[in-house]
Amino acid sequence: MRNELGRSRLGVTVTRKFGGAVLRNRSKRIVRDIFRRNRSAFGVSCDFVVNVRSGALTRPHAELERELKGLAARLVRIAT
Repeated sequence: MRNELGRSRLGVTVTRKFGGAVLRNRSKRIVRDIFRRNRSAFGVSCDFVVNVRSGALTRPHAELERELKGLAARLVRIAT
């Protein structure tokens, strides 16, 4: 979805089934960090919502980053 702010925004959701608060917060921090470090991959003015699934914390950070960047690139192409 495009927004009128001129910058991309990120929303992160994690269900309670994922684990305790520490694990949920850690997963959100990882996703926000990937978003912050790769802003250019997420387009100019798009809104993203990431639903973190179980098993995400068992995967290497580089793999998560590669997957999120790839998905963002596909979504940006669709939105423009």
